Amino acid sequence: MNIIAWLVLGLIAGALAKLIYPGHQGGGIFATIGLGILGAILGGYLGQLLLGSSGAAAASAGILSIPGIIFAVLGAMLLIFLWGLFTRQTA
Repeated sequence: MNIIAWLVLGLIAGALAKLIYPGHQGGGIFATIGLGILGAILGGYLGQLLLGSSGAAAASAGILSIPGIIFAVLGAMLLIFLWGLFTRQTA
């Protein structure tokens, strides 16, 4: 059941991050889920490191809760930003 929770959290967080973040982000459903899962891990880790928040711990553990989703979305948005920096093409 833990894998299903990670997939659901990844889908929710990835979709919300793509919806909130300005601009166009490519990728299909699998990229969105992967983005959300990695965002949950990153957001949870940074939240625990900087804030010591239990909501951040929920995100890094893949628990479906409001604070967990918020930290996962913030982590996914950070990943979108970093991906844009690394893949930016200069003319």
